[in-house]
Amino acid sequence: MTKIIEIDTKRLKLRQWRKDDLPIFAKLNADPVVMKYYPDVLSEKQSNEMAEKIESSIAQRGWGFWAVEKTDNKNFIGFVGLNEPTYDLPVTPCVEIGWRLAKKYWGNGYATEAAKAAMVVAFDKLNFSEIVSFTSVSNKQSRAVMERLGMINMQENFEHPLIPENSPLREHVLYKIEKQHWKAN
Repeated sequence: MTKIIEIDTKRLKLRQWRKDDLPIFAKLNADPVVMKYYPDVLSEKQSNEMAEKIESSIAQRGWGFWAVEKTDNKNFIGFVGLNEPTYDLPVTPCVEIGWRLAKKYWGNGYATEAAKAAMVVAFDKLNFSEIVSFTSVSNKQSRAVMERLGMINMQENFEHPLIPENSPLREHVLYKIEKQHWKAN
């Protein structure tokens, strides 16, 4: 059985998913503000299927898009972590870092704090040579997190294959950080 990596930061715990996370995750995925840079909100069924897929991936590999909870009150606030996209991108195969938090937790530095901890695992424990991240060009908040992580805008925008062709969200910006650059900073 694969050992599941869990991460503790000053204010957060990144851990395997639990069944009691699912209703909160479904609310998060049904929020049009949270899902502004995705093609649509998710139904409860779609959200549960996504969480179960993420949970299964962590169970198999020991890492993935971890559930994030605040350590002071144990509240589930969303996910942050690592993923290997299974669809064609200009950079696949790759490992991406990503996040999705409930709106009420935005603006507190949680995404950056958790993502920095995930990068430590990516580079020090899993020995990845680079990490990428991507989002819709207009998603300034996620781009700011990428920049706080020390990631570099590769100036290689691309059309995301899972976003409809006529969508204003289809053009994505690509950020990357190499292990040596991360270690130097």
